[in-house]
Amino acid sequence: MKYCFYKYQGTGNDFVILDNRDGKIALTVEQVHFICDRRFGIGADGLMLLNSLEGYDFEMIYYNADGQPGTMCGNGGRCLTKFAFDQGIRPEHFRFIASDGLHVAELGKHGWIHLKMKDVSSITIAHGDSIVDTGSPHYIKHVSYVSKIDVVKEGREIRYSKQFEEKGINVNFVEVSDNKIIVRTYERGVEDETYSCGTGVTAAALVFAHNENGFNRIEVQTKGGHLAVEFDKLSDEKFENIWLCGPADFVFNGEIVIED
Repeated sequence: MKYCFYKYQGTGNDFVILDNRDGKIALTVEQVHFICDRRFGIGADGLMLLNSLEGYDFEMIYYNADGQPGTMCGNGGRCLTKFAFDQGIRPEHFRFIASDGLHVAELGKHGWIHLKMKDVSSITIAHGDSIVDTGSPHYIKHVSYVSKIDVVKEGREIRYSKQFEEKGINVNFVEVSDNKIIVRTYERGVEDETYSCGTGVTAAALVFAHNENGFNRIEVQTKGGHLAVEFDKLSDEKFENIWLCGPADFVFNGEIVIED
């Protein structure tokens, strides 16, 4: 079967996107894994389908690079919004459904996409670190020099520890630097460090909020570029009106033949 595909990236977190508004695309785990393979396929951190859904601008279906269905992907949501816009879907505000429910997205200045994330009502402490679910589960570890961390080795040890090995968890190493945070992420499903992780950046920003309560805007540096997270902090564990803001760019498009 021949498929037309589109490649997008948000701060180096890259995705293959297929337009499935006619509902004809059905891929197996093995096929998704092949498409995302960086040596034998197109290469990506994940694959997304743009589906039609009555009452919404679109539905976001996300797969991890290993071929398994994924939870919410923040950078993916921003890239899929930009793809929808490029395909002629152009409401004033985008409303779409992802695995964790309704999201709203807007086009901002300088090519940035602003994506509203789910509210967060709890932060769990484990071994002196934090666990936050921002649509995907994240382990947040504060470090002094994030550039010196072996992200794959240390991230894998936490991700496959007895506490998390069954469902897995994304692991974020965070350095606080002046008025920003620097984040490096080991992603489950990719099983490697990615250049950026939107839900991870969001989780880290909530943990390291500058203001005790009220409005916060946290500038974030990732391996792949600059993001920002805005939110209202109600308490140490409750956050609302959370927005992930950053670039989302078209890379290239083409055709690929996938064997049945």
